Amino acid sequence: MEQAVRAIVIMGVSGCGKSTVAEAICQRTSTYLIEGDAFHPPENIRKMSAGLPLTDADRQGWLERLAQEAADQLHVSERVVLTCSALKRRYRDTLRDTVPDLGFVFLELTPEQAAERVAHRSGHFMPTSLIASQFRDLEPPLDEPLVLKLSAIEPVEALADQAAAWWSHVGWR
Repeated sequence: MEQAVRAIVIMGVSGCGKSTVAEAICQRTSTYLIEGDAFHPPENIRKMSAGLPLTDADRQGWLERLAQEAADQLHVSERVVLTCSALKRRYRDTLRDTVPDLGFVFLELTPEQAAERVAHRSGHFMPTSLIASQFRDLEPPLDEPLVLKLSAIEPVEALADQAAAWWSHVGWR
């Protein structure tokens, strides 16, 4: 018998609403939230703040740390929601290697929509100038298992409702 999907990643480019949607899902499901941005090492934050895109090497340790945090939290929590851009297939596979049967909610939007959102966001280290690099790196997870694709421009409440319903459907197999 397959394991239950006990953890999901809310993924997408900067500005798609990962944190906001994840918080809304957690409120609906009484789920533990891991905010991926909180785990970036200081050097990654310095690079992004300076408008320099992260490399695969920059992201690797961060992804491994997130995966381990999710695995550790699943020992004490029934379910976990993780926010992580997870732009490339190999990044998602790094997470899957540590947390099998991991689900992904892909919040999709256009480069113009992402730039508009990031430009009006305060208190975040990701500048608008990095949006293009995020879209260059993005490998949409359209042919991967356990993925729900949603339009990030829908209202947060609708996105959270759809994601929670999908997770409930795939969560207990």
